[in-house]
Amino acid sequence: MSIPLPAGAAAVTSPEGRSIRPLGPGGSLWLETPSGHAGDAMLALFALFLRADRETAHLTEELATRYEEIDLLYTLNEILGQALRLEDAAGTIIRAVSDVVGAARASLAVLDEEAGLLRTVAVQGFDGRAAGLIRVDDPVSVAARAVRECEAQVGVADQGQDAGRGYRGRAYMSVPISYRTPGGVSRCVGVINLTDRIREGRFSATDQKLITAAANQIGAAIELARLMARQREQQRLQDQLEVAHHLQRSLLPSPDVLRGDAEVAVRCVPAEQVGGDFYYFNRLGLGLVGVMVGDVSSHGISAAIVMAAVMSAAGIHAAGGDPPERALTALGGSLFAKLASSDTYLTVFYGILDPINRRLTWANAGHPHAFRFPAEGAPERLESTAPPLGLGSTEIGCRAVSWTAGRDLLCVWTDGLVDAENQSGERFGETRLLSLLSARRAWNPELIVADVMAQADEFSPHPADDRTLLVLRL
Repeated sequence: MSIPLPAGAAAVTSPEGRSIRPLGPGGSLWLETPSGHAGDAMLALFALFLRADRETAHLTEELATRYEEIDLLYTLNEILGQALRLEDAAGTIIRAVSDVVGAARASLAVLDEEAGLLRTVAVQGFDGRAAGLIRVDDPVSVAARAVRECEAQVGVADQGQDAGRGYRGRAYMSVPISYRTPGGVSRCVGVINLTDRIREGRFSATDQKLITAAANQIGAAIELARLMARQREQQRLQDQLEVAHHLQRSLLPSPDVLRGDAEVAVRCVPAEQVGGDFYYFNRLGLGLVGVMVGDVSSHGISAAIVMAAVMSAAGIHAAGGDPPERALTALGGSLFAKLASSDTYLTVFYGILDPINRRLTWANAGHPHAFRFPAEGAPERLESTAPPLGLGSTEIGCRAVSWTAGRDLLCVWTDGLVDAENQSGERFGETRLLSLLSARRAWNPELIVADVMAQADEFSPHPADDRTLLVLRL
């Protein structure tokens, strides 16, 4: 018996051994069956048609799903590619997602890991103020559970779950937004929430598959947005530090201030963009020169803030020609509140050189790195006359030493110079520095400072603390 056959049909053999097979490409088949068994043959043929129809329907559904998935991902890619920030794209994203699966209400929330909160960034179909913040440890929230378990939550809410939420339909689906770093583990960075399914019943496995594919793409966008935000913040801070660096440098006087009265050279190199080392010098009249060098106990931003206050106060108290001990006492009084609030202190040397009376008078608040280098012989340490400013209200003393104009050197530095270590953990050290300065004491101060700092840089290219060296010949 010959019967027309659907295109693509294959041979079917019944349990009794009867065969239904195609005759050829013409679209008919040959049914082999003993006489009296035509009914069985028709049943077998009907089964063949049903199977072919199911396979065709399944293939059609799969193609439709693939099309929806590709179309949704393409749409998201276009949205994310044109937006500068995730918040700008979130509203459009959530509308596209909810339209594909037929959800009347939807929201997108981003995980704030530090705060343990889900922050809603876009909503569809309801007032966004109702979404607000969701705690990740909320035992009732479906979205929070999806994030905690990093697994989609799909179902139909009972009346108790729906109470107070105002859902028009109880079907819900919360799909976690995940991101996997190359070679790393997947982690949850947010969640897509969908409710009020327009069609009856719960969200389907196909709906979940579509939203999961979209969530993976959104996850990458969230991480990219966070990375860009961090980079913008770092650049902003870097720009601010650059400005602070230039402002701080502008507070320090130029050696030209003393031109004609003294030869002076100084290098002040912060360990970071800004630091806590400072220096100050000024003409005081009648050939007198005042020189101050100090070090705030920390470095970086906090030290730079104190340093700026010190320079402001030094411009007042060390510019009037008061004796060194009186100037440092006034300086400490002006800085008392600032030092107390910042929990810092500072060491500071202040000397006045008098070429007429051939004398150096100084007050030293806990700064051990001040020396007089005579033309010949061993360098002489200019001892402390008080503890560092900010560590007490002890009276500040004053001392004096003879000074030979044109021959003696005043050398003052900060501890970052001698404490710097090389790769072997060896300190640059005071002995090494004194030897270098002694061997070069006849040089021009600028050459001395340039050569010594170059050797210090070679010894320890990346010191942990600010470094300052001042050399003066009067």
